[in-house]
Amino acid sequence: MNRMDGRFRILGIETSCDDTAAAVVDADMCVHANIVGSQESVHKVHGGVVPELASRRHSENILPVIDAALSEAGVTLADIGLVAVTRGPGLVGSLLVGFMAAKGLARGRELPLVGVNHVAAHLWAAALDSGSATLPSPSVCLIVSGGHTDLLHYSEGTARHLGGTRDDAAGEAFDKVARILGLGFPGGPIIDRMASGYTGGRVDLPRPMLSSGDLDFSFSGLKTAVALSAREVTDQRSAAQLAASFQEAAVDVLVHKTMLAAEQTGANRVIAAGGVAANSHLRQRLEAETRSRGYTLHIPPIHYCTDNAAMVAAAGYRRYREHGSDRWDIDVDPALGVRGGGEIHL
Repeated sequence: MNRMDGRFRILGIETSCDDTAAAVVDADMCVHANIVGSQESVHKVHGGVVPELASRRHSENILPVIDAALSEAGVTLADIGLVAVTRGPGLVGSLLVGFMAAKGLARGRELPLVGVNHVAAHLWAAALDSGSATLPSPSVCLIVSGGHTDLLHYSEGTARHLGGTRDDAAGEAFDKVARILGLGFPGGPIIDRMASGYTGGRVDLPRPMLSSGDLDFSFSGLKTAVALSAREVTDQRSAAQLAASFQEAAVDVLVHKTMLAAEQTGANRVIAAGGVAANSHLRQRLEAETRSRGYTLHIPPIHYCTDNAAMVAAAGYRRYREHGSDRWDIDVDPALGVRGGGEIHL
């Protein structure tokens, strides 16, 4: 089954951080299975991801998760035409578990193997279930997650880095603020729920680099301001007020910089992806701002925003179609990124 049509199926594998994920996607970007084995209960007691615990749990989960994806899709490895796996960036121990499993399966079945950039893969979540293995082009892309906050300009298979965070990623800031307020882990969904239920005034917090004129971000100062304001938190309502104020400040900066990138590049299409793109306030603000400017907004459904293997399969298929399979000596790269000022071939 090697024809490059809808019957061509890609097995995607993702283990860059703390979720063990496998998916089966076809060449028309139809998702037949998307299994995510969460480790949230393992890391919650520590207030964040513990790398050694993450890699151990991946080792336990990887084969059962792959089996579950194949079973849900109603296929076997004999029906798979390509194996795509995250090679970076991420935690080295976690990456190695998924990468070695993918290599073993591909080598054993004599299947092509493609290593995928996890950050770039988030963009391809926008193509899932679309019926087309293409992305809106040209477009400005906001990739915003626990480990990354970057703006890219995408055109015809190539992306150019426009700007990114100089310190904390936005999702990391959400987690740290939740920890400061004693709300639990992961912080993003908790702050989103708490802020959504709060009506009232806001704490005056800074919008770092809002008027810097460039397309970079900084969230460490905002986090520090929250820590100072947290001294005045005395009850659930004041905690909700501060959470809502932080979320509003972070979203203000993310939306402003994204719209500035669109203006500077002349792109009238905007893609937002990554775990923080699941945030309800960010989605609402992006929808309102793009609509007022006549732009087209593409945000994946929430279940494709967080780390998953379907996006890895989609990105892997694109790379395979354009560049062929990778060599067998390819390895993980924990520091793999999307920066450097040059072009990134997606």
